Amino acid sequence: MKHRIFSIALLQMLIWNPGNGCLADNLTDKELQETDLETVSTGRSNNENTTRKWSLQECIDYALENNIQIKKNKATEEQEAIGLKENKAALLPSLSFSMNQSLSYRPLQETTSNLVANGIASSSSNKLTENGSYGLNASWTVWDGGANLKNVKVQELNQQMAALTTETSQNSIQEQIVQLYIQILYSEEALKVNDSLCATAQKQYDRGVVMTEEGLMSQAELAQLKSQLSSSQYDVVNTQTIVAGYKLQLKQLLELNNGEAFDIQPLEVTDEAVLELIPTTVEVYQAALQQRPEIKNKQLEIEAADLNISIARAGYSPSLSLNAAISDSHYSASQMNVGQQMKENLNGTVGLSLSIPIFDNRRNKSAVEKAKVARLTSELDLQEEQKNLYSTIENYWLQATSNQQKYLASKAKSASMASSYTLLNEQFENGLKNIVELLTGRDDLLSAEQERLQSKYTTLLNIQMLQFYKGEKMNM
Repeated sequence: MKHRIFSIALLQMLIWNPGNGCLADNLTDKELQETDLETVSTGRSNNENTTRKWSLQECIDYALENNIQIKKNKATEEQEAIGLKENKAALLPSLSFSMNQSLSYRPLQETTSNLVANGIASSSSNKLTENGSYGLNASWTVWDGGANLKNVKVQELNQQMAALTTETSQNSIQEQIVQLYIQILYSEEALKVNDSLCATAQKQYDRGVVMTEEGLMSQAELAQLKSQLSSSQYDVVNTQTIVAGYKLQLKQLLELNNGEAFDIQPLEVTDEAVLELIPTTVEVYQAALQQRPEIKNKQLEIEAADLNISIARAGYSPSLSLNAAISDSHYSASQMNVGQQMKENLNGTVGLSLSIPIFDNRRNKSAVEKAKVARLTSELDLQEEQKNLYSTIENYWLQATSNQQKYLASKAKSASMASSYTLLNEQFENGLKNIVELLTGRDDLLSAEQERLQSKYTTLLNIQMLQFYKGEKMNM
């Protein structure tokens, strides 16, 4: 399995262009939040109050029950269980019944002919004769070098590996869900920032119109404010589209009906969640080695490979089987009636069959060598899986640690930039600051908010992943 490694690039898909920020001209904050845009599926529709809000745990529980891939994996489990029953049944004797009925017609026969049917000689002048034979046959493999017993053990391992494959898919689905869930939380908080900046841009533009009418601002400066407002409106719509896109991905992952409305529960991510103690790489890796299904699966593959070597070597051993049969027959050309014939012809046999391989054109030797190569491959697969697991955990730890430190710094920086921008805006409205200084302050605030949100949610996601790989449940 290739582990999913979260990339910061996913968080950077939002548009954070300097000079950007609301929906339409002359909209207040309250009106902006209540506006329904028909061109984008934002989740802010009029029936929002009736839309079910899904928590993270509800999303996970529903996906584990309804995801198609998981259902397919469970179907594979059932197939392996059937195969195990079949291999166990191969240890038992087999029993079969056979019957043969035939008619013979000799149109040119003119005299009595001597006939042999079912090993019994008789004479008949009938042109049309009927013959019937019946048999009950049993066979049991007494010894085959232990191959059948080992096949049962291999199938038991296959059944366990199928269950572990299902568990691996379940883990993968949970990882995808928490990534999308946190993406939505991140995008929605970014939308709030863009909404706020858009509303501020609207007020600045309105103030600019007044100042232009009073001769305190040039038309060129007013055009800059208008451009800022238009960009802000675009940013809000674009962010709404991104939010709707992530929600659609999560909805599809849950296998929800196409017409069913979907939204997630609002969740306030506290500093405690972001600044939580990060488990060490070694601590998580040691726990993951004990409980991750992909590691257990590779270990079982090695056990199965050992058994397959033994099964291949069983080809060198003699095989012994026990056979028994009861047969009977009748023939219309006989002078006895059917009942007498069945009594006379009843026959029972029992015997042992021994097969000793002497020269098999290297089939057994090749089978053993191939089985050994397969075991070596399984060992290498386990080593590769362990290496990938450690690399994934190490990456999660590095991302969590570095972004946690970035969050502490960016939080203070964002607060400082917000205060500075508020002061700049007041000074601009009083004619003490020009448009260039105002736009520069806004760009600085946007950059600080981007860093704060990106580090906040990247830290949250990677801490969640580390805890999950450690064996804990996803919980926010």
